[in-house]
Order: sequence, then structure tokens, then C-alpha cells
Amino acid sequence: MKKLFLLLLTTFLLIGCSSDDETIYDYIGTWSGTYEGSDKGVWNIVVATDGKVTGTMHSDMNDENYNISGFLDDSGELNASLGLPADGEFRGTLNTDKKGNGNWSNAVPTPTRSGTWSGEKDK
Repeated sequence: MKKLFLLLLTTFLLIGCSSDDETIYDYIGTWSGTYEGSDKGVWNIVVATDGKVTGTMHSDMNDENYNISGFLDDSGELNASLGLPADGEFRGTLNTDKKGNGNWSNAVPTPTRSGTWSGEKDK
């Protein structure tokens, strides 16, 4: 009976510890890249252990910085606000292969600007 219990416990642990399971720990750290569209520039974010995301987006057009603030879920989906107060969005996906991409939009300054972003996790 003891052997059967140990066998079942070992099997459960092996199944439960699959390396394919994504967790927030796969994404923790600094990410950076570029964005383009009706504005262009660079961005960087830091993903914390609780999934909180903070960073900045720097505009080449008007030499201004915009705050990025939001959350990342365990599957790598990023939902963040852009600007203070939140005037836009910075959304997309970070991948366990250390690459990410998505869309952005910002209503300030007017007219609304938008486009795409891409980047990777810093080493």
C-alpha cells in the first residue's frame, strides 16, 4: 500500500511540474523595444513578481516620456495604461521565448495616435 501511495504521489508531482506550464516567473525582469505608427520611439517595462508592470514609452516626435502602468497575467497577456492620467493603452503579449509584441494608443496630445510595438526581455 505504501509503494502504491508513493508511486501515485510521484506521478502526480511529475505531471504537476510540467515545464510547459507558464508562470509569472517566466516574465519577471526588464523588457524593452521600439514602437511605431503615428508616433515612434522606444519603450521599456519592468515585470515584478506579482505581475505588476511599470515603465516608460519615449516619443521621438515630441521628445516626451509616457508612463506605462498595468499588469501581466500568467499566460503573458499584458494590459497596461499609457500616460498619467491614463490617456491610452499599451497591450500585447510577452512570450516565454523572451519576445513580445502588441498595440498601443495615446489620446494625448491630440489627435489620438496609435501603432504597434515589439521588443524582448533584457539579459
